Amino acid sequence: MKIRDLLKVQGIRLGGQASGKMDVIDQMVALQEASGNIADVAKYKKAILAREEESTTAMGEGIAIPHAKTDAVRRPGLAAMTVPGGVDYDSPDGEPSDLFFMIAAPDSKENVHLEVLSRLATMLMDEQFVEDLRAAKTPEDFLAVIDRAEADKVVEEEKKAEAAASGAAGLPDILAITACPTGIAHTYMAAENLEKKAKEMGLTLKAETQGSVGAKNVLTAEEIAHAKGIIIAADKTIDLARFAGKQVYQCPVSKGINEPENLINKILNNEAPVLDGTVKVSAGAGEKESVGHTIYKNLMNGVSHMLPFVVGGGILIAIAFLLDGAAAGQADFGSHAPIAHFFKSIGDTAFGFMLPILAGYIAMSIADRPGLAVGFVGGSLANLGYSWGWLSGGAAVGGGFLGALAAGFIGGYLTKGLEKACDALPDSLEGIKPVLLYPLLGILGIGLVMFTINPVFAAINTGMTNFLEGMGTSNLVLLGAVVGGMMSIDMGGPFNKASYVFGTAMLAAGTEAGQTIMASVMVGGMVPPLVIALSTLIFKNRWRANDRKAGVVNWIMGLSFISEGAIPYAAADPGRVIPSCIIGSAVAGALSAAFHCTSPAPHGGFWVIAIIGNPVMYFVALAVGSIVGCLILSLLKKPLSAEESGLSR
Repeated sequence: MKIRDLLKVQGIRLGGQASGKMDVIDQMVALQEASGNIADVAKYKKAILAREEESTTAMGEGIAIPHAKTDAVRRPGLAAMTVPGGVDYDSPDGEPSDLFFMIAAPDSKENVHLEVLSRLATMLMDEQFVEDLRAAKTPEDFLAVIDRAEADKVVEEEKKAEAAASGAAGLPDILAITACPTGIAHTYMAAENLEKKAKEMGLTLKAETQGSVGAKNVLTAEEIAHAKGIIIAADKTIDLARFAGKQVYQCPVSKGINEPENLINKILNNEAPVLDGTVKVSAGAGEKESVGHTIYKNLMNGVSHMLPFVVGGGILIAIAFLLDGAAAGQADFGSHAPIAHFFKSIGDTAFGFMLPILAGYIAMSIADRPGLAVGFVGGSLANLGYSWGWLSGGAAVGGGFLGALAAGFIGGYLTKGLEKACDALPDSLEGIKPVLLYPLLGILGIGLVMFTINPVFAAINTGMTNFLEGMGTSNLVLLGAVVGGMMSIDMGGPFNKASYVFGTAMLAAGTEAGQTIMASVMVGGMVPPLVIALSTLIFKNRWRANDRKAGVVNWIMGLSFISEGAIPYAAADPGRVIPSCIIGSAVAGALSAAFHCTSPAPHGGFWVIAIIGNPVMYFVALAVGSIVGCLILSLLKKPLSAEESGLSR
């Protein structure tokens, strides 16, 4: 298959005029329709716009390649357009774009056409080819330029394949992986530019492309071992395990297109971090993280690993209470009936891992694998409450959630300190460090620390519990509003997680006030998606057709306590969506506390309503908060025109 098979004369417009980016897209969609490539114009345009929302498809140097892979495409095809003078297409170099190719790719397993499209993307890296396209006077001239350049490119690809097969090219100096979410254009353009720039610098660079057709030009173990480093220019997650011990520099795929020399120099100048095989290098690695971000990243590593134990164990315990209703008020409530005892035993076991897992994975985030055992033991000691007083016959005083947090951070940095101290030991002892010295000295050290600080955190926990139990209704309502509103500030980010972690910590304390707070946290997290779902259902003229369709999913996400369902809407219009959701969540959290609603489960949303204390009023709190947020959001958003909203007048 050749490019000419995808690009027809009727799909080319030379010397066109356009008022802006949306006008270009509309005209090129019309060209695709005229070529017979698309079956559903509206759906195809929606897919094009969705790709633009991820990141602009402008490449710089006046070129843009809007593209979409969707079942709205009848057959693979191209459209091309030149706009003398150019338009603002959100190009990364800030310059107007005047040469456009629009790709229509069907959502099917047949991907032969994608190899042709990748060839076009790499051809556009040739300045002379691009200038010849701009100078073409007729569609036939335009196609002739493409035919000549494609023939040369095919020969070049064949020579490269032969060299790789014979090993004549030798081992490359630098390696790269390029990938973008769609895997059609950016992936191959980044690879081409990196390889081209390396050749200009007198180097050899091999780029593995992870596109829609799968991984191509795959890096071998021998090449990885020989290479000075690896550039990861990708907008999706790449498995880095095979690069342990090598320099790895990650960046967005756009930098592979626009800054290839800078990326290559990162490797040549040893500015990229070395991957040690236990942690993934994050995007933009090599840039120093702030202290706050480092702490947050380590904390979230612990919280994310802890949550399955909290959620699974907490809901099983809640089911035990539900099944043991006849024993309410008795000392063994939740364990009186055999079936309830079964659920509670499993739930308690899972819940018992919460603090060790939290501390262990915080420590592992800080000190890699050697920190896991140290943090895990520290979290267990916080849970058990051992102290110097306990050794003398006193009661165990658990450090609880705060003690486990401290154990995680202390254990992590204690292990890092041990690693540095052991660097001075002879090389002959290198093998016993991870299996003997780090665990022995680290666990002993965290034990000494936790025996000392457990009483301190126990006193703090007792003070917090007494404070909550002593709060009047009005104060609990205020606290409910605060934790509920926090769930909507960043919907899955630091504020949301802080509120949730606070709620689970109070729930673990085993008090009614703690269950009240947990209920406010959960109802606050359910509101944002429901605000969106209600607004897109009732106030349809405020939303585009694709927003309304996506809004349906938010009913399920909201009822399931998945705040992240509102994130796409908040990202598109933060000034209106976020304040509306915060107010709605705060109202719901306050009402839940005012109605004395309680939740013995840390997750589950509406689906655990059967175990919620005062369930009817809990539903009322959820409904009122969602309606308030919906009304505020819908009043803040201006009605769209019939054309923009897709609604008939």
